[in-house]
Amino acid sequence: MRWIKGFNIVKAFKIALAAVLSILTANLLGLKYAVTAGIITVLSIQNTKRETLKTARNRGLAFLCALILAFLCYSFLGFCVGAFIVYLFLFAFLCLSAGWGEAIAMDSVLISHFLTEQNFGREMFGNEVLLFLIGTFFGILINLHLRKKEGEFDRLSVQVDDEIKGIVHRMAENLRREDKTGYNSDCFLRLEDKIRLAKECALRNWNNTLWSQSSYEMDYIKMRENQSRVLRNIYDSIVRIRILPTQIMQAADFFEEIEAQYHRDNDVAELLKILETMFADMKQETLPVSREEFEARALLFYTLMQLEEFLTLKNRFVVKYRDS
Repeated sequence: MRWIKGFNIVKAFKIALAAVLSILTANLLGLKYAVTAGIITVLSIQNTKRETLKTARNRGLAFLCALILAFLCYSFLGFCVGAFIVYLFLFAFLCLSAGWGEAIAMDSVLISHFLTEQNFGREMFGNEVLLFLIGTFFGILINLHLRKKEGEFDRLSVQVDDEIKGIVHRMAENLRREDKTGYNSDCFLRLEDKIRLAKECALRNWNNTLWSQSSYEMDYIKMRENQSRVLRNIYDSIVRIRILPTQIMQAADFFEEIEAQYHRDNDVAELLKILETMFADMKQETLPVSREEFEARALLFYTLMQLEEFLTLKNRFVVKYRDS
């Protein structure tokens, strides 16, 4: 029974309903090949509103070209298989060149009806145009109910935030240790996976919103992706610190302060001020007395510079949407 859980019952019902409505409408209008309208509907349904509209637009332009090519081929070569083959070659070349590959099969099915009927008259022309319009209309109509899944994005973004908090917490712990054994980068794999899922959700939400769009979710993901990159650089620096300079405890405390103040609406302005003070204090301290201490302090200073970038990314994001 496990396969049933993975089967999208709602989408299956949506596809079947739209196809049936298309076929019934085509039958009520007395159109030939009414089932084709249902097939067009099935092929028109996409995962998001934007994808559905884009597909309908591309197939509409392709269908117009298909009608012109078919008229020329049947007019000069007659209603024969050879004419249909020539049409297919020209139409496929055109669609592949224009990026309309998804229209080749569907539009060619409609064009094949002219060959079957041995007729390109006004009645058959209207029949095929109506089949296309009916099928496409119900494909679009059935997807209009799609909405942004803000709850899903909020859930996934919280998971991203929790992973980042955990990473910052482990950084504070390992800054205080000379022995970094057991401190690995597995946490970044989990973070990247959570960011990927949230990004997919944000992209679906964007594509399901046609009006009053906000780039908040996409900008949030971009900010977290950049922060993830910075955190990896910080991790690389921390694991290379082999001795503990006197400033290390203050730096570790600051990492813990970041964790304590970590919430989505915090513009981290106060944290940036604290960090600025730390930089000023470090410049006033005496120079290191050994090569090992010099390297450790240099790595620590670079770590704090990276941490400043990490906080600045958050500050810019929060300020942008707070002001707007």
